[in-house]
Amino acid sequence: QVQLVESGGGLVQPGGSLRLSCAASGRAVASYMLGWFRGIPGKEREFVAGINWSGEESYYGDSMKGRVAISRDKVKNVVYLHMNNLKPDDTAVYYCVANRFYGESRYYKDFSSWGQGTQVTVSS
Repeated sequence: QVQLVESGGGLVQPGGSLRLSCAASGRAVASYMLGWFRGIPGKEREFVAGINWSGEESYYGDSMKGRVAISRDKVKNVVYLHMNNLKPDDTAVYYCVANRFYGESRYYKDFSSWGQGTQVTVSS
């Protein structure tokens, strides 16, 4: 498995932007699809975005599509989630995740490695 550590969460005003970072480490990290989910109390964890090791293939969930972009720095082993035009409904804990066997999955149970999460609060 890989180890994942998120950073970059915080408080942002509606319409603002934020960049989350995820440092990945461990054996065979290059074999993993990395991505982001978000967790809102009372709701199932929601897929946000995913990217393969080369960074050439990315895919997005419906909830934030058009307002987020995922990127990957292979040298630093860091994945970024760039979020724009944030709304109060985007308030959630954002988790970095890794999946080795399920390709471009959007199902949270297919992701075997999870970071501790970083809180994003969108409020004026």
